[in-house]
Amino acid sequence: MQPGLQTTVQDEGRPGYYSLGFPQGGSMDQESARLANALVGNESSAAVLECTYIGPELRAAASVTIAVAGAPVPVLVNGEPREEWTRIELQEGDVLSFGVIQGGTKYWIAVRGGIDVPQALGSRSTYVIGSIGGVDGRAVAAGDRLPVGSSALPLPAAYALDPVHRPSFSRSQELRIVLGLYDHLLTDEGVRRLVEEEWTLTPTADRMGLRYSGPGVEWREREQPFGAGQDPSNIVDAGYAVGSIQIPGGTQPIVLHRDAVSGGGYAMVATVISADMDLPARAAPGTVTRFVPVSMEEALDARRQRASRIAAAVASLS
Repeated sequence: MQPGLQTTVQDEGRPGYYSLGFPQGGSMDQESARLANALVGNESSAAVLECTYIGPELRAAASVTIAVAGAPVPVLVNGEPREEWTRIELQEGDVLSFGVIQGGTKYWIAVRGGIDVPQALGSRSTYVIGSIGGVDGRAVAAGDRLPVGSSALPLPAAYALDPVHRPSFSRSQELRIVLGLYDHLLTDEGVRRLVEEEWTLTPTADRMGLRYSGPGVEWREREQPFGAGQDPSNIVDAGYAVGSIQIPGGTQPIVLHRDAVSGGGYAMVATVISADMDLPARAAPGTVTRFVPVSMEEALDARRQRASRIAAAVASLS
């Protein structure tokens, strides 16, 4: 009925096409989307609706089972409040809507059976810039009819996720990073500022990247190589890892996120580890952030711990 500010169909993404310029994409907070799917008995790969700030208004054309997970927001069915992180039954004609978001920026609506739009390059995720996936490669619009698939999994025994398993949406964060590939272009003072000072998320944040303000960094003086630009952070192009941190001009770090471009001419001084990539998606503008350097071994261990934590949350529903 109403699309909200930007509501898109997302799933676990489309890995394997980065070399062709298509980012992995998928839900910005994979953990919240996964837990929403678990509440309605979906596979983790089922497509959900990702909502940003102002949620959509949806009318059920048939009886459906849903769950809402992510940033805290009032959930309403026919104007009556319902709970996030719980299973909700909608009857034909019921209207789902949302109040004013109370933290973070995004939340996810899972429907039992998943949003059954056609796959594009193996995924239903919407990549708006590339005009593929989702509903005709765009955000949903008023009048759209969203098809729902079926699930072979049973509904979980529990109708709600225990608060101990729910992600937090704080006004301060620590993002673990691995330094490189181009941190050697920073002075020692530049590296110190990056990892010891505080940075604040600005309103310039979307599915491609999130910009932070702070003390800035220092770049080493050098003669720019042939083919690079004049910005001290310019290089002669390289592939960007998901989660790469760039600092154009040395002032405002940008964390590249799910829909970021696959390469370009800015140096990547560090990369947010995969286990922490959900965290920026939970941050509202003004969130104070520290970049904490870790080793590759610590990053891999954090990835294992994250997988175990999500598995335990899903298992708790049974």
